[in-house]
Amino acid sequence: YVSTACVFDGHSGMYNEDDIPYPENFYALTKLLGEREISKLNDFLIIRTNFVSKKPWPYPAAFTDRFGTYLFASNVAIGIKEVIENNLSGFVHIVGDKKLSMYELAKITTPNVLPMTIEEYQGPSLTMDMSLDSKRWKKYELE
Repeated sequence: YVSTACVFDGHSGMYNEDDIPYPENFYALTKLLGEREISKLNDFLIIRTNFVSKKPWPYPAAFTDRFGTYLFASNVAIGIKEVIENNLSGFVHIVGDKKLSMYELAKITTPNVLPMTIEEYQGPSLTMDMSLDSKRWKKYELE
């Protein structure tokens, strides 16, 4: 089951597999409920990560004050393959080796993206710090 860093409240960041989830929005709650169902199985693998496609940023601006240990989808696919090949089970975080703002991430594929802050945003509650750490698996370089 592929889950998300958003299952955590986002107040402190660098959450590892042993930290207790506390979702702050409906999306995160649905992902946590999925985790709970999958974890009832005798042998399960739940991967928490946060990633984007390596395409141009789809918005005119990106948050300078919202963070994560982001990866591109291709990095996560490699991580999932390696975790399965190593027969890991339980909770595993597949994470990038650097904590970045969404703005820094967006600049990689879209150099002209504009900066914005959460104060400029209107919409559902967002997880501010989606950074993950891992006690069980290696970190990947954002490529």
